[in-house]
Amino acid sequence: MDESQEYTRYRQDSGVLAEIGRFLDPQVARLTVRLSGDLARAAVAAWDRDEEGEVGEETVEQARVRDRAASLALIGLAVADRGTASGDEVVVELDVTEVAAALLAAYDEAVIPLESP
Repeated sequence: MDESQEYTRYRQDSGVLAEIGRFLDPQVARLTVRLSGDLARAAVAAWDRDEEGEVGEETVEQARVRDRAASLALIGLAVADRGTASGDEVVVELDVTEVAAALLAAYDEAVIPLESP
């Protein structure tokens, strides 16, 4: 199936976005964030969970949900390894990709609204 001109441009745009990411990568590393204790515990529980089944054929939606679960587990690993209790919260340094994954999930699920400029 041939791509339309729009999707050819979108694919090129995706390549440019990836190049921007390559350029930005050395400029950003970890961000210090605060999580509620409940959210930190839920993330650690995701990391501690053993997934027994094999991944079979998935829909795009199923792959997206599994990818988000993996991102949560990586946040849980960070909390378990580097998290420090601070009252009812946990302070932890997260990789910028983990922060981005959480923000994208929040935007996608309309937990926080996208604001227009």
